[in-house]
Amino acid sequence: MRKSLLVFCNITLLSFNLYSSINDYIYHNKYPTFSNYGTLGYIQNPSARFYQEGTLAFSWTHYDPYLRGSIIAYPFDWLEASYQYTDVNNVLYSEIDSFSGSQSYKDKSFDFKVRLLKERAYYPEIALGVRDLGGTGLFASEFLVANKLINNNLDVSIGIGWGNLNGNSFKNPLTYISDRFLIREYSEGEGGEISLDSLFSGSAGYFWSVEYHVPNKKGLKLLIEHDGTNYATENEVPLIQDSEFNFGIVKNISEKFSVKLFHSRGNTLNFGFSYHLGLGKKNPQNKKKLKQPDTENSRAVRNVTARSDDLLYRGTLKYLRDNGIALQQATRDGNSLEVVYSQSSYIEPALSAGRVMKVLNEIAPDSITHFNVAEVNGGLGMFSASINRDDYQRYKNFNKTSPLQNELKVEPFQLEEESYEFTPVTDYPFIFNTLSPELRSQLGGPDGFFFGDFKINFSSEILFKRNLSLTSVLSYGLYDNMDPLQLASDSILPRVRTDIVQYLRQSREFSITRMQLNYYGQPSKSLYYKFSAGLFESMFGGVGMELLYRPFNKDYGLGFEVWDVKQRDYDQLFDFRDYRTLTGHLTLYYHEPSTNILFKIKGGKYLAKDSGFTFDFSRVFRSGLRIGAFFSLTDISAEEFGEGSFDKGFYFWIPVHLFSENYSKRTWGWGLRPLTRDGAASIIHGHPMWGVTDGASDHLFRWGMDAFYD
Repeated sequence: MRKSLLVFCNITLLSFNLYSSINDYIYHNKYPTFSNYGTLGYIQNPSARFYQEGTLAFSWTHYDPYLRGSIIAYPFDWLEASYQYTDVNNVLYSEIDSFSGSQSYKDKSFDFKVRLLKERAYYPEIALGVRDLGGTGLFASEFLVANKLINNNLDVSIGIGWGNLNGNSFKNPLTYISDRFLIREYSEGEGGEISLDSLFSGSAGYFWSVEYHVPNKKGLKLLIEHDGTNYATENEVPLIQDSEFNFGIVKNISEKFSVKLFHSRGNTLNFGFSYHLGLGKKNPQNKKKLKQPDTENSRAVRNVTARSDDLLYRGTLKYLRDNGIALQQATRDGNSLEVVYSQSSYIEPALSAGRVMKVLNEIAPDSITHFNVAEVNGGLGMFSASINRDDYQRYKNFNKTSPLQNELKVEPFQLEEESYEFTPVTDYPFIFNTLSPELRSQLGGPDGFFFGDFKINFSSEILFKRNLSLTSVLSYGLYDNMDPLQLASDSILPRVRTDIVQYLRQSREFSITRMQLNYYGQPSKSLYYKFSAGLFESMFGGVGMELLYRPFNKDYGLGFEVWDVKQRDYDQLFDFRDYRTLTGHLTLYYHEPSTNILFKIKGGKYLAKDSGFTFDFSRVFRSGLRIGAFFSLTDISAEEFGEGSFDKGFYFWIPVHLFSENYSKRTWGWGLRPLTRDGAASIIHGHPMWGVTDGASDHLFRWGMDAFYD
């Protein structure tokens, strides 16, 4: 230990200027390194570094005997959360050779790290982290680590670890607080259980690391560390460690992509890569959004619209349509012009309202001195925004949105069609459709590491009237490798999800993922409902309804849903199996405005007839990115639930417009449960009411006011 710390001190003292932080890097790339464990660190050791909030990353490492892929998210700049999927190729899939075949063991785990202290001139960055929380415990460890940037290019770190990070062991200092920390207990069972008693217990160990950013080499980094890993306990087959020192090189190919080559344990060469995207800020990937064009010959247009109200309405219809916005209703009351519109391009209510007002300001006659615009979605009122024309123009000239908020009146809205003079003639039905690729996959298992198919999805929405629509998703398979996939469900619950293998195998050609008829209504400004019938998802269809109470000026909402459903046949066409159930939930929503975290607590009866609660929490960013996680607790035991012990997972939704010059409401989403089990399974129906009514929020409107004049 003395020799190791002497090396660490000598490297640290190569530079004497401590007046630095990680934000002072002046070279091509300042982004921290992803370790072999998939999270930010060095080679094996963790670090106290973090990416900016709203960052998503993927890391892949080949480190014999491990192949590890990691998905990492940063909901805050002080929180790192990650999911690891590891192929352990020196251990079989199970203890039964005939069941395992040639398949190696697959481990899934969640890690997290929180920052305790932010780096300043005279003290370091300090973070606390946990590896393999709620997993099998194969890589379970905890750590407290500190980082300090020295002279702009030398990042040094030292830490203390427990569990598999106690390789350089010494007496656990926490034992001076309580005897509970003397012995580390390892839980046995189905995995997925969180054993709080084992955290920070047993013997402790130290580790240190140094990362040198080579000047003028565009992101080249050299790494050395004293490895804190205990290789005698990490794997069922102890790994040979010829040296406690690891060495590595990292090269940043671009701002987002880096490759790494490490030499570990004194006998193993390993390599990998990582890719990250910062998606939290406004327009983070494409800042050159298409600007709304000015109306040509606007003075002449205003002269025409001044002749009659009918010409004003028709001019409004034309010029809003030219901007991709559909006029629904319009009326003139003296010097005030009120329009109701719908649109499918803008996530931010303030942006859509601002663009409608820009058109009105350019085409309405000078006698109109007040604008009132209201947005509807599926016939449901989202909001109304009104302003005096002079105030709109005055603040527009200077692009000032802060004082504009005092003049702009934003209110809840309910559409009353009979109160408007003008309603455009609409030739229903309208048909909207898109083509998109889909990759379905099944990871891990005794049959093979990866099974999947590549399909083309045809998505359509037929609008029969403003509040009545049919949404469909039809799929056709182009390629798959699922012939060897045979593993049957071992669930003792009704198999509402664990027959996934049968659904994958028997729907490889043509299948219908969804064919759902929706009818929307709004009894009052704060109350919304939806009646649905059809094929809701790949495994269930039926009838049901959803009711949502969402006050416009409040941070909470209350939802109720009930579904009478029957299990679909494996080929995902129009036939059904015998299983039928009634499922329903009451959901409490709370939006915390300062952090933009949405908390959801859903309680009720699930598809497998178990009852309990699901806790969901997600954060939405200025760009529209949403990162979330969830877990469920029901009245079935861990043994009844099966491997994983309880339902849990995470997800993120990325707005498509972030990568384009054009605006769009479309999002690309991805979510993951470590295991597919039957407990705590809910119906997946199209167009949940909380999402449909996203625009019905005073907070969301005010939050996006900086885009009002975009």
